[in-house]
Amino acid sequence: MTFKLRHAAIMLAATAIAAALTGGATLAQDKPVELRFSHWVPPSHPMHAAAEAWAESIKKASNGTIAITIFPAQQLGKAFDHYNMTRDGIVDIGHINPGYEPGRFPVVGAMELPFQFANAKSGSAAVDDWYRQYAGKEMADVRYCLMFVHDPATIHMRTKKIVVPADMQGVRMRPANATISRFITLLGGTNIQASAPEARDVLAKGVADGITFPWGSVVLFGIDKAVKYHMDSPFYVTEQVWALNKAKYESMSAAQKKVMDDHCTPQWSQKIAEPWADFESDGRNKIKAQADHEIYSLTPEQVAQWRRAAEPLQAEWEADVKKAGYDPKAVLDALRKSLEKYSAAY
Repeated sequence: MTFKLRHAAIMLAATAIAAALTGGATLAQDKPVELRFSHWVPPSHPMHAAAEAWAESIKKASNGTIAITIFPAQQLGKAFDHYNMTRDGIVDIGHINPGYEPGRFPVVGAMELPFQFANAKSGSAAVDDWYRQYAGKEMADVRYCLMFVHDPATIHMRTKKIVVPADMQGVRMRPANATISRFITLLGGTNIQASAPEARDVLAKGVADGITFPWGSVVLFGIDKAVKYHMDSPFYVTEQVWALNKAKYESMSAAQKKVMDDHCTPQWSQKIAEPWADFESDGRNKIKAQADHEIYSLTPEQVAQWRRAAEPLQAEWEADVKKAGYDPKAVLDALRKSLEKYSAAY
């Protein structure tokens, strides 16, 4: 190696080392930031443990300058209110279920349409990757971080088996989200609104006949004590969003913002979803082990009936998305391509 080349290599290495040291020093000198993260599931839920791991990773990556305190189980506000709580700065990070607010987030409703997801793990990376192109407009009041889904869920009934769409006539159902709520109405059922923590109560009191819910959470929330019949089908998923208060995010240093951005990715969506997906899937076996429960599968012909019954639901979704200024075909095609890319399509 010539003297000039050797000198250039030494200078380049020195520059890289200096940059790395400077970056670390910048983080170390940053003003400490304390963030309040609110969600609404109990501390025993696997998502809570995933949130703790996420917060610890952020603390480590920021050299301790970003500390996140997690408030579970609706301590700071009702599940339905978390988008507004995040927007208004009541919390700095909020766990939002967009399906709890019918009509407010029409684009994200695409992923709520039935029979689309094969799994929640790569499926979470798929929906997060897909939604990033729309989140800045549809959730403009907050700083979108990431989205993930639970393991494909289904119908659980207190009073009778639901096998084909016609069985929904006259049924009082607690729906998972706005899209499933509308589907129930189209099929002749009635919706009983209740958040996840409130669901067991409305079933136990006979206010609702059934519920759409993921398997493990049926056990976690004690809903298995109030239902008996379970459709074994990947009926739907529900999206979950983590978002930041905009002002709080903007108050951070450039280095701290980068730490947060590095933890708001499709890869982190999948990391957060994986333990929850395993937990929900395991719930099916726990319910199967209970002698007083009946789990039944659908035939291909019955699944085809459900898909046909959902066609008006998709048409309504398309109309709502078009009204909001989007091309529904492009939105849905982009979602399906992302699911295929991540091997998560049903």
